[in-house]
Amino acid sequence: MRSEFAERRKRVLSALQPGILLVFAAPTAIRNNDVEHEYRQDSDFFYLSGFDEPDSVLVLTTRGEQCFQLFVRPRDPEREVWDGARAGVDGAVAEFGASAAFPIAEFEAKLPELLQDQERLFYRLGKEQSHDALVLSALERTRAKGRLGSSWPTQIVDPATVIHEMRLFKSGEEVELMRSAAAITRDAHVRAMAETRAGRYEYEIEAVLRERFHAGGAERCAYAPIVGSGPNATVLHYRRNNRRMQPGDLLLIDAGCEYRYYACDVTRTFPVSGKFSAAQQELYEIVLEAQLASIDATRPGSTLDAVHQRSVQRITEGLVRLGIIQGPTEAALEEQRYKPYFMHRTSHWLGMDVHDVGRYHRGGTARELEPGMVITVEPGIYISQNAPVPEQYRGIGIRIEDDVLVTREGHVVLTESIPKSVAEIEHACAA
Repeated sequence: MRSEFAERRKRVLSALQPGILLVFAAPTAIRNNDVEHEYRQDSDFFYLSGFDEPDSVLVLTTRGEQCFQLFVRPRDPEREVWDGARAGVDGAVAEFGASAAFPIAEFEAKLPELLQDQERLFYRLGKEQSHDALVLSALERTRAKGRLGSSWPTQIVDPATVIHEMRLFKSGEEVELMRSAAAITRDAHVRAMAETRAGRYEYEIEAVLRERFHAGGAERCAYAPIVGSGPNATVLHYRRNNRRMQPGDLLLIDAGCEYRYYACDVTRTFPVSGKFSAAQQELYEIVLEAQLASIDATRPGSTLDAVHQRSVQRITEGLVRLGIIQGPTEAALEEQRYKPYFMHRTSHWLGMDVHDVGRYHRGGTARELEPGMVITVEPGIYISQNAPVPEQYRGIGIRIEDDVLVTREGHVVLTESIPKSVAEIEHACAA
């Protein structure tokens, strides 16, 4: 990956001309008292460096030979006994390819010099107040030296205009990492289907997922797993995962691993007892038909709006057919009668972040899909226990989600090996 990071920096430097980019590492976060949350590096910082330590700053500059600088924690044998080895200043150069590296304690003093004679500063204002204060103070000190003949940045530009647009398009190496994340996630979902049964608790299945993620080599979950059985499946972001599963329940699992900083995002819904009831299967096949239609619409030149509309059309048709909403379909679509049962969008960008970066619109219109983009496709139907619908459909929540790469020829479903048809799911549950 070192050459990949170097190529990314090269492309960013080309886009900066002329200018300087500052990216701060993600801070550590206190969980309670003196216990920290698990550390995870800022995605932009890691995307450009591969460096995953806190208390660091990345600098890219188009001026001089030291175009890539890192300010990092110095080696500290006493602290490393407690927290593990650090790369240190020398390691930042030798292991991560920095042109120059310095102790983080020197950053504040060196920043005015770095800003001097730069035309533009690429820095994300508003993300962290303490960083804003440090940068703006350094900018003021640089401006004060103007009477001596030097210049200073007169523009502050959001680096997302460069970095996030790059991150939206995945390289071949990034796609392979996402395939690996998908393979690990597949194993976890298949194991969960096999181990689920009435009488077990949702958190037991969450434990199965987490164990398979780690056993497969993933560093962490890409997001907190949703393991919702019965009526809990109708809650979009349900995370308590503490209900005891009952015979006849469906179990909705929305879970994916993060592998080497790349996320997988998958949802499967399956019967706790191994067989769908007639009503469950009717609703399930509507969602599956909608998802397959939306995946089919995923191709260059299409838009996420078009992908979403495919799901809206099929789900509306199905809900009218079952008498859950009143027809005709055209009127139901126009009046959005499906909204109480399908209330979210069908897709989002996927990459280093599970809800990845990148603009969804350009000039006020939905941007067209292009090769290298990765999206989720995740329609659903959610019918609460007290919904005004035929009784057999109440309390059922179903979502089906896959990760889809846009290619020149159309698309590739990165998560296609995870059971999804009724027959595949019932077979996996019986394994």
